[in-house]
Amino acid sequence: MSDQLKHVMKEYAEPGVLAALLSLTSDAVLGVDAQGRVSFANEEAERLAWRGQEALVGLRVDQLFYTPDHQPYAAGAWPFPADGSTTPLTLRLEHGGYVPVLVRADRVRAAGDLRLVVVRPSSEHDELSREHDRLVRELRQANHRLSGTLRIVLDTLDTEDLGTLFDTVLEELRDTMDATGSLLYIASQDGYRLQGVTESVRGANAPLLLPYGCALATLVTRSGHALRLRVAPPSKDDLRAGAAAGRDVTDEDTHISHRVATRRLPPFTSFLCVPVLFGDNIIALIQIGWHKLHPTTREDARLMDAVAQYLSVQLMAATTALRMERQTELDRLVDAMRDDVLAAGFPVTGDLYQVMGERAAHALDARCVILRSAALEGSYQAELPVSGDTLLTLDLPDATSSDPVVLPVSPDAGKLGELLETRGEPCMGALVDLGVLVGERRVVLFLRPEDQGGFDELEMDFLRHLANVAVDAARDNLTRRRDTAIAQALQLGMRNVLQEVPGITAQGTYSSATASAYVGGDFYDLVRLPDRKACVILGDVSGKGVEAASVSSAVRTALEAYSWEGLAPARMVELLNDFLLGFARLETFATLFVGVVDLAGSTLTYCSAGHPPALLLRAHAPELRTLDVQSGVVGAFKEMSYRDGFVSLVQGDTLLLYTDGVTEARAQDGSFFGEEGLRDAVVREAQLGSAGLVERLLGDIDSFTGNSLEDDVAIVALTFDELG
Repeated sequence: MSDQLKHVMKEYAEPGVLAALLSLTSDAVLGVDAQGRVSFANEEAERLAWRGQEALVGLRVDQLFYTPDHQPYAAGAWPFPADGSTTPLTLRLEHGGYVPVLVRADRVRAAGDLRLVVVRPSSEHDELSREHDRLVRELRQANHRLSGTLRIVLDTLDTEDLGTLFDTVLEELRDTMDATGSLLYIASQDGYRLQGVTESVRGANAPLLLPYGCALATLVTRSGHALRLRVAPPSKDDLRAGAAAGRDVTDEDTHISHRVATRRLPPFTSFLCVPVLFGDNIIALIQIGWHKLHPTTREDARLMDAVAQYLSVQLMAATTALRMERQTELDRLVDAMRDDVLAAGFPVTGDLYQVMGERAAHALDARCVILRSAALEGSYQAELPVSGDTLLTLDLPDATSSDPVVLPVSPDAGKLGELLETRGEPCMGALVDLGVLVGERRVVLFLRPEDQGGFDELEMDFLRHLANVAVDAARDNLTRRRDTAIAQALQLGMRNVLQEVPGITAQGTYSSATASAYVGGDFYDLVRLPDRKACVILGDVSGKGVEAASVSSAVRTALEAYSWEGLAPARMVELLNDFLLGFARLETFATLFVGVVDLAGSTLTYCSAGHPPALLLRAHAPELRTLDVQSGVVGAFKEMSYRDGFVSLVQGDTLLLYTDGVTEARAQDGSFFGEEGLRDAVVREAQLGSAGLVERLLGDIDSFTGNSLEDDVAIVALTFDELG
């Protein structure tokens, strides 16, 4: 408080004037009478003490101020002198907490020998306050990211339309990360093709194709995880040269810069480049970016990797469906043109040949260029889109060959592509050599601009089918082959991973009923949590195929998110039940075991929702305990009650989880492996030690069934090595 203000208060202080003056200061100020009771307080004092005016007035100073180590003063004592000196104290809050403060007091000439008490937070409190504000901001951001992630799961699980799926994912990723925009690239034969953009960057100069050999694609392929990238401004040399051909892009984690062609850069300054992995293959790239320089964290990258892991099944299913639709479309076109050829008689006439080329070009979004034989051997006249009538020299196979030839065209695939690129022509596509038809060598080019990329495998096959004017195997057989390929691809993509948790040795195994089976719903996970905790999940979703795989992935993603919120297992399962019931189209349910292991407290809290009872193999006694607290299945009924079970752990104990495919495994004579058979096998195999336990149990099951499972089997064993 300034000396001038103290002088004014001493000379002119009246209760109303004094209160008005004190409302103008940024300090917390109390008025205290001669008996040591608070007469009034300004708003800053109310804020600091977390008490209203009514709660402060009438309090004695010995009830409000305590010693620095939170000890009370004697009743009626003055904790501080009234001579203007500073005294370190603690201010007792209404809820029982304490704030370290510095207190100065002085007398004011006014009725009742009034003392003004100025209270300021100490620097320690300021630091705590700043830390509190920082933690609140981080928590709010984390909650925003978590809610955005779960919203993506909610909004995409039931999506069948590919365009809607792309738009929904991109917009919600942009919103979740508070980004300028996001882009989605889908893997094709020659690179990653742009398939979706958010409205915020629609029309921006985003590359249509990222070839597999370009710098960005190579960086992501080598890393296998989300990259945090920053585009450097043009260098002086770039500015002197005019339009820069390349820019430096810095990896925020390694601080290594890479030169990237300007035409391959997204319209962002800072961006996350996220690979979507399906099995060991990258099936898509997601770019989330900001126009201005924006700080990103490793947690942002890890969150996007988790989102991409969930989206991998959805995108694989969606792109597979799109691929099948495209295949059907091209097959129908081949059939239609085959009918035209049959109606006109074979070999085709020149007019029909031209019509077929134009119809094929329209389906391929390409330009059709028909080559006409020139007088010079190996030379052809072509009406190119940019150069017009041009003489081309081609090195084609012998025309006597009975099979048509379809060759890719690109600047990297031969002299023709190089020539077209040099002339500024569309230079990506295919050359179709039908050989000699109607007395003339029939050659046609189908060309697209370089930034659209070359033809994928489906389009090349279409040209081959069209050139042969034939149809492959019967449509039913073709469909069955596609379905089998999709099922096998999905089976490879659904991987169960147990995270490494210090103090726990984790083992897991999954065995499909048949090698060609569709994806099943069995899954497991082990999530490492803070404070020496972990969450183990084992589940079985009813059904097969893409839907079961999608639900399994969504369930696992949701449970991982719930576990990070610190929820009890029963509460996680209750929320998951509501989550699954929100999708009216899905007629599926799940059985689950969700357990939270507290290594420090040596406890396991679990919820077994319609799942086979877990087994606990004690370390120092020949005891096999059944965890028998049971609840109902998940996703079947709304008014379902779930409850937690608790068990104390001893170092060396082993928790064994399994799906019903274990106990329902059948021998050749029809008998079941059963719970008794499992218990006997566990006791027998445990004598050989916990290492390799799940593999030996699976071997026992295979021996019992003669390697003929009727249902998928999943087994997880956790051995607790370090407790307390």
